[in-house]
Amino acid sequence: MKNSNSGSVSTHFGVYGVSKKKNYLMCIKKNAGPYKNRFDIPGGSQEDFEGLTETLCREFLEETGYSIKVYSNPRVYDAFIKEINSTHTVHHIMVFYDVVADTTHRKSLPKVLADGLNDSDGVIWKKLEDLNEDNSSPLILKIKEEVAQENEMEKYENFDWIVNETEIL
Repeated sequence: MKNSNSGSVSTHFGVYGVSKKKNYLMCIKKNAGPYKNRFDIPGGSQEDFEGLTETLCREFLEETGYSIKVYSNPRVYDAFIKEINSTHTVHHIMVFYDVVADTTHRKSLPKVLADGLNDSDGVIWKKLEDLNEDNSSPLILKIKEEVAQENEMEKYENFDWIVNETEIL
């Protein structure tokens, strides 16, 4: 087990929708934050007085343009991420739900949200085998572990996280 004894730690809590079709995963392209220029799964932080499934549905719609028809199988994971050359570590606690999106109707993605700019540049379906630590968020890496049934509940740690400056394709 790695340990980052120096610096500060903050907690980020988010709720996320996992939409899979065969060996493909619905991803968003992140345009901001520590997962910038990486693939991520749709979701994010709760607003005041918002329940988990309310957050799930709102964030999924904001980041994909699709509403959720069905959600199921809630589970919780966590990751510790410290950007390279930083003394700050983020403890990212993530609640995942399997979702079925209503892909018959798609709304345009808002550029500005109540809590700031939208950090999603839209949806892309990616083969699970094409997603890795160089192009994906820790959330996607946890989904890959789930699919492979490897160490599902163990935390993910990366104390040399690199924020990508180059846009993903």
